[in-house]
Amino acid sequence: MSLLQKIDLEKSPEHVAIIMDGNGRWARNQGKERIFGHFNGVESVREAIRAARKSHVKYLTLYAFSTENWNRPKEEVDALMDLLVSTLISELGELKERGIQLRTIGDTENLPEKCRKQLKAVISETAENNELVLVLALNYSAKWELVEAVRSITNAGIPVQEITSATIEAHLSTASIPDPELLIRTSGEHRISNFLLWQIAYTEFHFTPVMWPEFKEEDFFQAILDYQTRERRFGKTSEQTLEELIK
Repeated sequence: MSLLQKIDLEKSPEHVAIIMDGNGRWARNQGKERIFGHFNGVESVREAIRAARKSHVKYLTLYAFSTENWNRPKEEVDALMDLLVSTLISELGELKERGIQLRTIGDTENLPEKCRKQLKAVISETAENNELVLVLALNYSAKWELVEAVRSITNAGIPVQEITSATIEAHLSTASIPDPELLIRTSGEHRISNFLLWQIAYTEFHFTPVMWPEFKEEDFFQAILDYQTRERRFGKTSEQTLEELIK
């Protein structure tokens, strides 16, 4: 039986987020420059998208470029921006054919002009698709997002006493997107790296040693299976534990 066949598709998470880590280390292990890992990581993005569709996930968020990534060498950043543009161009037909809608979160207005133009074009071309929503976190950090939310709330003139969790959520860049039930991080690292800090309050984590360029459909399915073994209590005591406390 394949891993996909073991998944209870009716209980798949609606939203999966991925921190795609390990491109640079994988490339170094191959004796190549870091950008070699990024180029090979594109195929892993395709694998994740295919796996998400097969496992009935409706939202897939990929941490593609953080605000901290600008501190990397200029040659690497330039190559990443070029790769983003070329990938958007080459994948547009596939996105449309598969019913995949593209969205972004992050400070995209400060991306290079060619990136902004191509992003806007692909977002517009796929706006009516509803098979899967692919969210790219670009020039994103959770701290930036929370600061922007505070600014937005302040600018809206909302009285302090009326601010609730719902108010903050409505001013986040993910306002129209459900919180992720599952967060996957590749490459064996066990940290969040300034990603969706508000949204992952009750998210299940799956850490895998697999480097991102080696990430395949089966790795995605394994994460789903791991998720489906968890008891999600959202801070509440399980019935069994409650009964033990009463006794």
